[in-house]
Amino acid sequence: MNIKKHVPNAITLINLFCGCIAVVFVSKLDYEMAFYFVCLGIFFDFFDGFFARLFKVSSPLGLQLDSLADMVTSGVVPGYVMYSLFVSSSNAHNIIGTEFTPFLGFIVTLGSCYRLANFNIDTRQTDSFIGLPTPANALFVLSLPLVLKYSDSLMILEILTNQWILLAIALFSAYILNAEIPLFSLKFKKFNLKDNLLQVGFLSLSVLLLVFFKYLGIPLVIITYIILSVINNKFLKK
Repeated sequence: MNIKKHVPNAITLINLFCGCIAVVFVSKLDYEMAFYFVCLGIFFDFFDGFFARLFKVSSPLGLQLDSLADMVTSGVVPGYVMYSLFVSSSNAHNIIGTEFTPFLGFIVTLGSCYRLANFNIDTRQTDSFIGLPTPANALFVLSLPLVLKYSDSLMILEILTNQWILLAIALFSAYILNAEIPLFSLKFKKFNLKDNLLQVGFLSLSVLLLVFFKYLGIPLVIITYIILSVINNKFLKK
């Protein structure tokens, strides 16, 4: 029995397990633990592919299993968080409607599902991404309740308890996951500063944003990544 061929799939299932745990924590409104388990799931999501390449045991089963695991960790969990944000928001800026309104948060899950299915058949995304990867989008969404919890800013409170803005975030999330926008690769193909200036600059800025803004730095990092990619595509890329 070849143990090596089962290692990547086992790691993928650990990613799925982390996503399941995160769902439970979201149901208990413990967004911090949910965030940590999603981060752990994303960590394992990276290493399943790493070990599949290392052991040369990549397979169609592994590809499908990876997307199914990501669907929970990076699809269901952020959708559930958006649902919870809708439920907990109550001010003058509520969407006029019924109790069905919070379910609009699962627009994020629908966008994630389409993204993951499309990724499996899109041969253009081997070295870089077209549209925001689901793990990055999941971190963006899961950081929102933590920003709300730890921020003293009334403006942030107004923004993240406004259902119209929450709906805009959910719609933007589904759009950017599937947008035909090439995002620059974070991989270092050559070990010199000139060829990796964009990557080094982005990673340095990301560290500064996370150090100074903590949880608020997470959505700022994701937004910066998208903006830099658009600038790179329009003006810098040759």
